[in-house]
Amino acid sequence: MKIYLYTIKISLIFIFISFDLKALNDKDSNNILNMDAVYNRPLIKLDNQSIAIGGYVETNTQYSIKNGISEGFSFQAKRLTLFFSSTIAKQLKFLSEIEFESGGKEINIEFAALDLEFDPSINLRGGIFVNPIGAFNQNHDGPKWDFIDRPLSATKIIPSTLSNVGFGIYGKYFVSNWVLGYETYLSNGFDDKIIYNAENRTSLSAGKANSFKFEESFSGTPMFTGKIALRNRNYGEIGISYLKGVYNKWQNDGIILDKKRNVSIIALDFNTTLIENKLNINGEVAKVFVELQEGIAPQFGNEQVGFYSDIIYNIYKGRVLNWENAKISLGFRCEFVDFNVGEFYETKTKIFDEIWSITPTLSFRPVGSSVIKINYKYEINYDILGNLPKKIGSIQFGFSTYF
Repeated sequence: MKIYLYTIKISLIFIFISFDLKALNDKDSNNILNMDAVYNRPLIKLDNQSIAIGGYVETNTQYSIKNGISEGFSFQAKRLTLFFSSTIAKQLKFLSEIEFESGGKEINIEFAALDLEFDPSINLRGGIFVNPIGAFNQNHDGPKWDFIDRPLSATKIIPSTLSNVGFGIYGKYFVSNWVLGYETYLSNGFDDKIIYNAENRTSLSAGKANSFKFEESFSGTPMFTGKIALRNRNYGEIGISYLKGVYNKWQNDGIILDKKRNVSIIALDFNTTLIENKLNINGEVAKVFVELQEGIAPQFGNEQVGFYSDIIYNIYKGRVLNWENAKISLGFRCEFVDFNVGEFYETKTKIFDEIWSITPTLSFRPVGSSVIKINYKYEINYDILGNLPKKIGSIQFGFSTYF
């Protein structure tokens, strides 16, 4: 019931705001938020057809050493993603995104939603959509990033890419140099594999891997996701998002089996561009809260936290061979995840189970829609007791391109 009330409250707030703010044309690139990434892609419209198509591919090589022992050299076909968009009628759009991971080992529908556009300030969306939790979950296309691996906090804490079936509303408002965007949805959610999984720890990424989540809700209770983002056209964007839902099977055929146990995520994201668009900084921090059953083993955490921050500096822009506007950039990523925040109850000693990682990168963009990148990723993994950590160094070379 609380989820429905949250949705109603947020909807009323934005409807009230709409009487005071003037909605303007959002075609300007300075008005684009992370929430617009789903349509902000190079789609090609077929002649005399309402449908447009596109996609991207990611592939790379990797050589790793763990604690001084080589993990060997591997080629990786990470993902191939296809987009299909159609303007069915005026103010009625459909977009789908189908992803093939690991050479087709996994096939996922990440987006397949119908948008009914009443006004820039309020629109209705229904179908399969990407939950607006954090920025990376919304804006994750490989060609947009100068790093080969996705951020740990955006895959291990927020289990990107997180998609669900449901419905909701979204919109944008424009005032002077400011852009305000919002999204709010009800959808299916996680299942109890958050706890009962092969990782033997609290894992939202395991809890999202429910093959029936597009058919029915495991808990029978809708999950709420909402986000508010504010962008200044000169300085950048900041967003705050929240997710909450029941993950356990608390009743069956009207029989109460357990109390409702919630999982929730709160995330803060930011991005900015400085020094005449040469320096780009973005990042995200997220915290997870899970209501656990009494007496569960200490390796299952009821709180998790993670963050990442990327700094990319464009060191050259100009002609390279036959490419007129090629770019060469240097970058650096720092990231951290803690799967079990807190202390052991009996000994009052810190629980570890965490990862630190840094990644410098060198990237070359012959055109804006394609990137060739070389990374060196150094990762330190601590077990739950904080024993001598595993140290992993990986050299990665690969490319990603829209097509």
